[in-house]
Amino acid sequence: MSKLTKRDIVVSISNQTGMVQHQVFDVVQRTLDKITDSLANNIPVELRNFGVFQPRLTKPRVGRNPNQPGSSFVIPPRATVKFKVGKIMRQRVEKLSRQLKEAAERNTKTEAGVPSGE
Repeated sequence: MSKLTKRDIVVSISNQTGMVQHQVFDVVQRTLDKITDSLANNIPVELRNFGVFQPRLTKPRVGRNPNQPGSSFVIPPRATVKFKVGKIMRQRVEKLSRQLKEAAERNTKTEAGVPSGE
């Protein structure tokens, strides 16, 4: 299973719109930069039907070193980004969830010696 890269997005949009790849890359990069700048300034980013990126501060917690049992230290709070999925994306990914579940069930039956389709 491969992953989608920024380059793949640029090539796809360029092919669909007829725009030059360099121009598309510039637009995509500026979009990502604007999202990053907003989050760095504690401004949530809402992309309708996609999701919401929201900066938040984690709570301090106690950490332990597995190589040195008995020693513990406090992990300080830090800023992270929380993502809440939008309605359309959630619905489309749920379809994938059902397909993956069915495929896993078929594989389990095949591995157990039960031929598929019975």
